[in-house]
Amino acid sequence: METNNTTTSNGVQNSHTKDNAAKIVFGDPVLCAQFLKGYTDIPLFKEIKPEDIENVSSHFLPLFQESRDSDTVNKIRIGDSEIYLIALIEHQSENDFDMSFRILRYIVFIWTDYAAQQEKLHKGITKSKAFLYPPILPIVYYEGTSTWSAPLNFKNRVFLSDVFGDYIPSFNYLVVPLNKYSKQDLIEKNDELSLIFLINQLQSSSEFHDLKDIPKEYTEHLTDNTPDYLLKIIGKVIAVLLHKLNVPDEEVYDITDQITRREFSMMFDNFQAYDVQEARRISREEGRLEGKIEGETLYLIKQIIKRIELQYSVSQIAESLIEPLELIQPIYDLAIKQAPDYDAESILDALNNSDFSAH
Repeated sequence: METNNTTTSNGVQNSHTKDNAAKIVFGDPVLCAQFLKGYTDIPLFKEIKPEDIENVSSHFLPLFQESRDSDTVNKIRIGDSEIYLIALIEHQSENDFDMSFRILRYIVFIWTDYAAQQEKLHKGITKSKAFLYPPILPIVYYEGTSTWSAPLNFKNRVFLSDVFGDYIPSFNYLVVPLNKYSKQDLIEKNDELSLIFLINQLQSSSEFHDLKDIPKEYTEHLTDNTPDYLLKIIGKVIAVLLHKLNVPDEEVYDITDQITRREFSMMFDNFQAYDVQEARRISREEGRLEGKIEGETLYLIKQIIKRIELQYSVSQIAESLIEPLELIQPIYDLAIKQAPDYDAESILDALNNSDFSAH
């Protein structure tokens, strides 16, 4: 299974960034197998292989009648048996206390579909004594910072369950909280998923520097053993997560480029921890360059140059950077005059010496 990196300059423009990152992880059989082996403590999964996992989300999610594009359904083969894995993604800081009921609906939909498929193969089989429904493991992958405290058993959501408990559906779902794992815990797992989780735990771009002391053996293992297609997936997921931290496109591009070139050990060294949203807030307060500090303007120039090299039109550049055309046009005109030997610093100097204003 290969997932193409569809980002622009390795950036991702999507408001549901965390959902997308988790969906990519659980939709890939290699990363899903690493998750089941390393984070569920279920002995049956200790020997699971990527080829045992089939993503069937596209079949089931339309049936769930919910706009939960981040949730995934995988069919897992264990010997001659099948297990269905429901992975529900929660990244909010507050608990979802109706999670058990949502899972109950998912379970019923999956079993109803399974019965219908078996009836097509063997009419009347669901009424036979030998017929059994496949087990379903519901997992909540929780990225919030607070403790998950919602009831794990559906029965606890029903009134008078102490009286009618025997007649109420009773099942638990498994919660895997990302904040349970320390940096060292993840490093010891020594796989691609642990790198994704390490970055997913970051709360700000400045924390990226804390990953500099990752052991050399860890990055060497990734460099030597990660297949090419998985490098693309890792780059895409990390691009999504870095955009969540307001990291500018240029730095996201540099980091994901280092990943695809197998330079894991370098990706933490040159990171500037530059928060574009924070820079804009400060620049507005200080009023310099009418809303953009000089450092941000230089980043903007470099981003425009990269898009010119990719043969973007000026309007496409403005759209991709979500900036007004009147801001992009003078920079674009100066850069075009330098082609193909672009110099961001000289363009900045020309802007500062002109009547240019940033809006």
